[in-house]
Amino acid sequence: MALEAVFERFTKKSPLTVMARLLMQQALSREWLDELFELHRDKQYTRELFFSTVVDLMALVALGLRPSLHAAAQASSELGVSLTALYDKVNHTEPEIVRALVRGGAEKLTPVVQFMKAQQTPWAAGYRMRVLDGNHLAASEKRLKPLRGFRGAALPGQSLVVYAPELDLVLDMVPAEDAHAQERALMGPVLEQVRKGELWLADRNFSTTGILFALHDKQAAFIIREHGVSPNPTVLGPPREVGRVETGFVFQQDVRIEEETGRQLALRRVELHLDEPTEDGETIIRLLTNVPVERMAAQDVARLYRRRWSIEGMFGRLESVFQSEVAGF
Repeated sequence: MALEAVFERFTKKSPLTVMARLLMQQALSREWLDELFELHRDKQYTRELFFSTVVDLMALVALGLRPSLHAAAQASSELGVSLTALYDKVNHTEPEIVRALVRGGAEKLTPVVQFMKAQQTPWAAGYRMRVLDGNHLAASEKRLKPLRGFRGAALPGQSLVVYAPELDLVLDMVPAEDAHAQERALMGPVLEQVRKGELWLADRNFSTTGILFALHDKQAAFIIREHGVSPNPTVLGPPREVGRVETGFVFQQDVRIEEETGRQLALRRVELHLDEPTEDGETIIRLLTNVPVERMAAQDVARLYRRRWSIEGMFGRLESVFQSEVAGF
């Protein structure tokens, strides 16, 4: 694979790089990539250009070893098709194939990372952490020049990302070609993968009655920031001050949400009264959780939600490495 050049730079000076090389060769083998394409493709097909070749060339560009896909293709001795055919294959890559690539890669890498991080202290005892967030490119230089000044048009797509912070791995990604689709509207495929014993952290974009009930029905726990309008829980008692954390005083309150069918779900509302307002001028952050109080105190709920920003750190690292776009594409 042309991707060999990525590892050859470091092999002589870093033994760990040799291990990483073997790991990545196994995780991204040609056979697996092409099998994945055949399993998840819908309209696309393989004639002369294999999906593994496309991944190989795109990796060279994304990692900065070639300035553009055109340059990567010209340097390749294995392409065997025209540049037009290559660009057509890349431009029509189906979102489900991209998602399968992310999920499959995570499944291959998870056992290795778990072994490496076996001694790490868990974020919350008895739970597997999942951080959920949406990510898309805003009105910036990453958009077509004539459209950079328009906030509401022609964004380059978005994705819904499931991040395992304790493993520092993205486990799932639901890509959407429509950048204006609401993040919560992409939740269907994500909810199908929720498992018992997970603890989900998410911001208020995911604070809906349907999502909260779906997570609870899957026997998963959640700490989700409450939206100002949804799900508008019924208050069952006054808020009680229970102490403070590093950023403010913490209050706890019993609340209840209800489906249209009349089914009800008792929750805790944890309020963090901030010492200093947020950038948006907010002084109170309200969180909804189904984690029992005997398993996690309100202060720990507040502290854990603050760690949700770890996913922003992951996005930031990708931003710095890949510069948010394929240069010269």
